[in-house]
Amino acid sequence: MLTATVEFLHGTFRADPDGTAHTGRLSHGEWPPAPSRLFDALVAADGTGDRCRHTDGSELGVLETAPCPSIEASAEAHHQQLNDRFVVQQRGGPVKSQQQEYVARTAALVRPGVRVSPRVPTVQYRWPVEVDERQLSALQVRAARVGYLGCADSPVRVRFERPSDEAASRAEVFVPDEAGDVVIGVPVPGRVQMLDAAFATWTEHGTSVGRSQFPALVTKARYRSPSADEGAAAHGRIVAALILRPAVSGRRVAVVAATFKAAVLLRFQDLHEAEPPGALHGHGFEGTGYDLARYLSLPDVGHAHARGRIHAVALWLPPECDESIGTAAREAVHSIRRLVGQGVNVSAEAWDGQRRPLAARPDRWTRPSRRWVTAFPAIHERHVPPTLEEIGRWCRHAGLPQPVSFRSSRSPLLKGGASLAPTEVHRPGKPQRPYSHVELLFDKPAAGPVVIGSGRQRGLGLCLPVGDRSALPMPSRDRG
Repeated sequence: MLTATVEFLHGTFRADPDGTAHTGRLSHGEWPPAPSRLFDALVAADGTGDRCRHTDGSELGVLETAPCPSIEASAEAHHQQLNDRFVVQQRGGPVKSQQQEYVARTAALVRPGVRVSPRVPTVQYRWPVEVDERQLSALQVRAARVGYLGCADSPVRVRFERPSDEAASRAEVFVPDEAGDVVIGVPVPGRVQMLDAAFATWTEHGTSVGRSQFPALVTKARYRSPSADEGAAAHGRIVAALILRPAVSGRRVAVVAATFKAAVLLRFQDLHEAEPPGALHGHGFEGTGYDLARYLSLPDVGHAHARGRIHAVALWLPPECDESIGTAAREAVHSIRRLVGQGVNVSAEAWDGQRRPLAARPDRWTRPSRRWVTAFPAIHERHVPPTLEEIGRWCRHAGLPQPVSFRSSRSPLLKGGASLAPTEVHRPGKPQRPYSHVELLFDKPAAGPVVIGSGRQRGLGLCLPVGDRSALPMPSRDRG
């Protein structure tokens, strides 16, 4: 095992994760720092080939060909979007627009991007590889010459070591996983040659050469973040999410779900040149029970300023779905750039760990809780009054435990919850059933997403986890 420890001396980290900081639209910084960024810093520390002064460069091949490392990093990090600023730019000859304080000089707009402040300013990378003393010593020499990571205002201290097998690791670990929820840059074989080619071109042509001209340097792998619920696989999983801009009224939940489903099925067929599996559309489905994909609309609910607008959509797959279907479906979702339907025309952006909007974060809907409250009303499965036995039937069909208590209401029980008219709930030509907002209390914390009722494939009956408030009595039904 080879370990690299990176300590951020200012407690902050600033880097441009995808080359979009100059647009001013970057809202989420890079976290954790990509292993490819650390690798590039090590290359720059002593160069390659004839440019090496203290090493021979062979040690870089160890990291270049090694499997993706696990990353021990704080899952909690604050992303601060920095303000644009103007700086004086030195130019020769006369200029039309001059700085008042600096004659014959003009100003240039600088967009610093996003500064990340992690709860713990130390990151560890662990590679499952063996290195000899010479290679370890060479990596330590390069690490000692790394002064910062990302931008120059992110000074670091880097060290390499071989920890003992008994060395304890923190619980917050980003683990390589093809079904992971975040994408992180990693080095691949041949990266040194690509960096050498970029450096040679820059040496010849100067600052007109940018990193964006070398797309082969963008090599990423999927990781499972610490916030991803390990037990979620038993209840199915959210495989992908899209952020909608602008947000859509919560009253259009049925239209948004139908538009999202149609886009996923179309993109799946276009990308993979195959008929989507029955679990995605329900036609010809050979499984038992109610294990079909759910097309969820994620609204802004549950806080004092909630407006109930839909900020994101997500695709949930049941636990019986093969991993290959999940991977193919994720690719289809992430390829969607726009949702266009009846009264809906919004752009779509893949959720990739962004802190905001809060509604788009899967962990907001999946964290375990004893108490769950509907954000969208749940459609009754039968024409009978909602009793504890009947609600328990809904929960069994949704793969949930039996609740110990509940209450129901025609009006929303959450701030921002949707109060829908019958035409906004029922599909034309389909049987119409009653629908209600429901609050559930389980004996033990249940992992989400919790979606109940006969409309759960369309996201109706989606619940938000709330505080237990165990000391408060909870009636079995609210008739008022």
